[in-house]
Amino acid sequence: MCELLGMSANVPTDICFSFSGLRARGGRTGPHKDGWGMAMYRDDSVWSIHDPRPSSDSDMAEVMSNTSLKCHIVISHIRQANVGNVCLPNTHPFSRLLWDTTWSYAHNGQLESPQTLDILSHYPLGTTDSERAFCWLIEQLLAEFGDAMPSIEVLGTKLLGLCDQLREKGVFNMMLSNGQYLFCYCTTKLHWITRRAPFKPATLADEDITVDFKEVTTDKDVVTVIATQPLTNDEDWQQMQTGELCVFEAGELVQRVKCLA
Repeated sequence: MCELLGMSANVPTDICFSFSGLRARGGRTGPHKDGWGMAMYRDDSVWSIHDPRPSSDSDMAEVMSNTSLKCHIVISHIRQANVGNVCLPNTHPFSRLLWDTTWSYAHNGQLESPQTLDILSHYPLGTTDSERAFCWLIEQLLAEFGDAMPSIEVLGTKLLGLCDQLREKGVFNMMLSNGQYLFCYCTTKLHWITRRAPFKPATLADEDITVDFKEVTTDKDVVTVIATQPLTNDEDWQQMQTGELCVFEAGELVQRVKCLA
């Protein structure tokens, strides 16, 4: 399996603290040594980094752990390969253009018979089941809504149904974003925490690093972090339920829907 990390914030915020904890799991405190990547959104721009090396040993990951690149939304992924070779094209997050916006996506889990997911034009560049599922999602959304993005309520409900279909094929934990909204879907493990005033110190579970957030924030800041496993050992993280979709905007939970089955 792999691990996911996401962030949604109402002001540009760096991911250094959280990524330092995730990075350690990429070959040092965890087995996820088959590459890492990150997509970062700020305003109307997105930039991505991909590296097939273990994040714990990567000089690029070291830079990201110590460079304050402030963003509104981040999706990051450390990979433990189960389908597809360890190579750059198979490194998450993947991205596609949808509704004139770059959407980024990362997946944790393994799907049975991904070749049965019919795709017509959005073909994977790599060989992972994860990317094929992403291409299938994009085509399903285009088939349903055409060239115009629907309301967030309608889109969230549709995504829940599509993710439920993918969950029938195996483990499907997912993060998806267009730079405004961060969609998180859970099959097995996803946890989240929203930090707001009054801010407190927090200590990473995988590194001897503590940050007192009141020293690096303002009273108006709202930051939500989502991770496969909680990254700190002294905060109360909320665990998502199986078949649940949470949507975050500007650090706030704006939609929460769950499969009724």
